Amino acid sequence: MAVIDLKTDQFDDMINDNEIVIFDFWAEWCGPCKQFAPTFTEISEKHPDIKFCKVNVEEEEQLAAMFQVRSIPTLVFMREKVVVFSNPGAIPGNALEEGIKQLRDLDMEQVHKDVAAAQQEQQQ
Repeated sequence: MAVIDLKTDQFDDMINDNEIVIFDFWAEWCGPCKQFAPTFTEISEKHPDIKFCKVNVEEEEQLAAMFQVRSIPTLVFMREKVVVFSNPGAIPGNALEEGIKQLRDLDMEQVHKDVAAAQQEQQQ
């Protein structure tokens, strides 16, 4: 699976049409971003059922703001339209693989209940 260079106008379709999406927020001038890119691409090829998206923070400022990206690279895992993990900084390939395993193993019914409860609590 090729890594997708995601644009803001593609975001809604991406999360609506795919159960799992992993975002890599990066910038052209960022050394660690460039070092992490081959790892991200390599692992994307091992998981064809997951969408791997690169988001250039300088070109897609709205997406970077939506995810509150403060440093790059930043990885964000979404499953069923819920952000379940966000990590600033590059991680080694084995840690990314472990994160994907944990992402797949999540009890999403419980995650959705927890999100609903948190939203309910905020409204009170």
